[in-house]
Amino acid sequence: MNIRSLVLPLCTVLLLASCTPAKSPVTLTAEESSKPKVALVLGGGSARGFAHVGVIRALEQEKIPVDLVVGTSVGSLIGAIYAHDRNSFELEWTAFALEKDEIFDYGLLNAFTGMGAAKGERLEAFIKGKVPTENIEDLKIPFAAVATDLNRGTKVVLDTGSVGRAVRASSAIPGVFQPVEHQGKLLVDGGLIDNVPVSVARDKGADIVVAVDIGKQVSNFNIVDIIDVMLQSITIMNAENAKFRKREADILIEPKVGDVGMLDFTQKKRCMQAGIEATQKMIPEIKAAIAAWERKKREQSR
Repeated sequence: MNIRSLVLPLCTVLLLASCTPAKSPVTLTAEESSKPKVALVLGGGSARGFAHVGVIRALEQEKIPVDLVVGTSVGSLIGAIYAHDRNSFELEWTAFALEKDEIFDYGLLNAFTGMGAAKGERLEAFIKGKVPTENIEDLKIPFAAVATDLNRGTKVVLDTGSVGRAVRASSAIPGVFQPVEHQGKLLVDGGLIDNVPVSVARDKGADIVVAVDIGKQVSNFNIVDIIDVMLQSITIMNAENAKFRKREADILIEPKVGDVGMLDFTQKKRCMQAGIEATQKMIPEIKAAIAAWERKKREQSR
């Protein structure tokens, strides 16, 4: 048997093995392309974040589509759970069952030897338990968490990699939680830079942005310890940086939860109800914005 008779078939097999069918380009259906991309932006505010659950419940009841979720701090926590399952009923049960000790791992030693009173490991474990999907890019709804680069003082958008780690970083309130090393950066709470990250939703192609601000009211006359001092300082800072940024939203929802303490987990039901009521008031405006976008799209296609 000559060498040529062996080589030619072998080359043919190798060539065929290396060929893979070309992937078809992703195209939108006519119905999808005629619908706006609606983003839900959930702001930071610790325990006041239970209001976000009510907002999502009301949007779902009214069949308002959510095509993108962007969250800062507690907004990232609530947003990640919803982006995983797209089920407001389950989200509500999770929120009702949540207790402070499940996410705050305070330790006296942490406060004196570390960079925060709580490590944040318990918060990350909680998210991993509620969101079995490992990576952000595999969630049912596109999702992004906003954090702050502590070394550079810049905004960091976390839209790939570990869901639990991203939420932990976005929620790492300085002094309360230790900073989080993630993706080559030392990260803390995103509210320091952008507490209602409307611009992130715009950058990701949102046509209509529905933003939720739970940090508008900053008055607090129940400050009794160093944790309260740090939280109140962050609240004031967050409110100031959100004051102008949130105006960029098409729809702004502001649940009346301003007098709820940042770590007060006893007001869950009230916060959720405030979220429902504030959203119901804005439903006509949301539907009008969607209808106006669709009308403009039809006119452009003529």
